[in-house]
Amino acid sequence: MAYNSQITFAITGSAHDIEEGPLFMPKFDSNGLITAIAVNETTNEILMVAHMNRDALIKSIETNEAWYWSRSRNTLWRKGDTSGQLQLIKEIRVDCDQDSIVLIVEVQGDGGCCHTGRKKCFYRRIDGIDNENRLVLSSIKD
Repeated sequence: MAYNSQITFAITGSAHDIEEGPLFMPKFDSNGLITAIAVNETTNEILMVAHMNRDALIKSIETNEAWYWSRSRNTLWRKGDTSGQLQLIKEIRVDCDQDSIVLIVEVQGDGGCCHTGRKKCFYRRIDGIDNENRLVLSSIKD
């Protein structure tokens, strides 16, 4: 992906154009966001799920670094600015509906991804129900 500050996205076309055509037509939701899944290039592990707005997606394409939109802080952020866990984009994949993307990334820094210091954000699983019928989580070992 070469740097190009003049990037535009094709206008959404027919189902055939979206599913089989050669043009990228990202389908942003009503909040202007698209779901982005970061996957480790070496291990194929899902590292995190985040969201991108148009600016984050364009900056990611232009810089080959993962930029996201923080829904909680309502701001654009570059992964790694505070943690040092920069995500270098090796490939961007688009799903059939063009409403979500997968970023194949190389993680820089300490090799982690999660703001908690863990290697990935998916470090727990639903593991049962307690005596009050609440779902209980347990840790997944890396």
